[in-house]
Amino acid sequence: MTSEELLSRARAALAEGRWGDARAGFEQVLENSETAEACFGLAVSLWWLGENYDCVNRCNRAYSLFRRSGAVASSAQCAVWLAIIYKANFANIAAANGWIGRAERLLAGLEPGPLHGWVWVARAYRLPDLDAAENLASRALDVARSAGDVDLELVALSQLGLVRVGKGETAAGFALIDEAMAAALAGERSTLDTVVYTCCDMLNACELASDIERAAQWCTVADDFVRTYGCPFLYAECRIYYGSVLTAKGRWDDAERELGAGLRITDGACPGLHTRALTRMARLRIRQGRLEEAEQLLAHLGEGVEAQAEEALSLAALLLARGDAPSASRNLEQRLRHLGEHRTHLAAALDLLVDSHLATGNIEEGGTAARRLTDIASSMDSDQLAATAAGAEGRVAMARGDAETAAAHLEAALDTWSRLELPFESARTRFELGRVLAGSQPDVAVDHARRALAVFEAIGATLDTDRVAAFLRSLGVKARTGAKGVGMLTVREQEVLRLLGAGLSNPEIADRLYLSRKTASHHVSSILTKLNLRNRAQAAAYAVGVLGPPDGRSDPR
Repeated sequence: MTSEELLSRARAALAEGRWGDARAGFEQVLENSETAEACFGLAVSLWWLGENYDCVNRCNRAYSLFRRSGAVASSAQCAVWLAIIYKANFANIAAANGWIGRAERLLAGLEPGPLHGWVWVARAYRLPDLDAAENLASRALDVARSAGDVDLELVALSQLGLVRVGKGETAAGFALIDEAMAAALAGERSTLDTVVYTCCDMLNACELASDIERAAQWCTVADDFVRTYGCPFLYAECRIYYGSVLTAKGRWDDAERELGAGLRITDGACPGLHTRALTRMARLRIRQGRLEEAEQLLAHLGEGVEAQAEEALSLAALLLARGDAPSASRNLEQRLRHLGEHRTHLAAALDLLVDSHLATGNIEEGGTAARRLTDIASSMDSDQLAATAAGAEGRVAMARGDAETAAAHLEAALDTWSRLELPFESARTRFELGRVLAGSQPDVAVDHARRALAVFEAIGATLDTDRVAAFLRSLGVKARTGAKGVGMLTVREQEVLRLLGAGLSNPEIADRLYLSRKTASHHVSSILTKLNLRNRAQAAAYAVGVLGPPDGRSDPR
């Protein structure tokens, strides 16, 4: 069989999604002669098989060979492919931008066509400036329709939809994404890559909107696709984004399972996705109150731009949870200078900044941050951002002693969070409303606090549970019916044991769990007695051995 015949067979296997056969075919071609076409085909096959580093090496070689032969279009195609791989798989924005720039230079002077459209899509992908991303995706869509390129059309549609969801235009954005997904999965495309691109945008948008129903429906369809064609990247991304949506919806055990799968699949294989899994698991750990584990997760992040942005917000949340508001404020102020026009990320940072300033007594600065957040929310059609801004304004008004204004803002936020069925945000807002009403309507305040406490206990938000319980005790109200035994230790003693395993002192345990130092010391003594341990060192070793190390990668409960 000639090299041309072998190449034709390998291409056919690639088009049909028979990745192992395609890989073997392209490797056989390369044994006879190194060609750019075979190198690029092998690169694509390796990506579908999850061998990302070898994929990049082969694609680099294909680019070099195409350039030597003067094949401008194929060289630009390689450059676009490399840009997307560097962004999606490795979170290496610098390398991605370098390849996009190279593709733009190669196509300079040529009439705009589908290749230009692919360059624009690659530039728009994960671009913080959403207005610029929208313009690029719209241009790509126009070119695709003019040229009749259905793959580019569907990818540009999903990209445009994601951008609009990011801008708060949720209904309009999802209408475009659903259209692209339906067409791609029905076979209205010439390459299976199109399914992956549209799925990625859909999952990202579902996370932004906390749309668990849509994420679950499309993940089922995507999983069917993965069972047929493989694709570790898509399988891992489904797990990570779905886990993030489950976190927002308060289904934390399910979220932990999905995020844990994402961590395992991507570890050592896909740095970009691994970064996303780490940060999302860290956010879950912070909400659970497992702060040492969150810190360990964030310590594993890479050096990419996306990793830095994700880490900054998570680190600020971690510092706040630990009571180090000044460090959180400095972290956020520094990060705000680099977030550009990405309004969703800006809003998240500003919400944390409000709490950081209020915790340090800087009410006016907190108010400034809240007003910026309100301005962003008013420019976007997003219920979540509106509720976030209302909650921030309410907390500032409460700090100023304006209970009436605070209650109005918090009630508006609570209505929206409840309608969106986001239990963690609802419970936090309900607790703040209870605090506001404690002086004027104590019975109503107690009711709000008790309802918040029930939610926090149900989902496993230990720090928030302790905050609300301490508030109820301050009002002379019994917060709980009593700890329930789990094995030899009570639930509270297990919490203390976990913190012993993380190396916390008694005063630190007391601060973390909103206990007196005397009570914390009592719990430690009780643990030592029940477990027949001689000292804290043995208790710490026991905690690690039984509950697992505090690295956030497993569920030790």
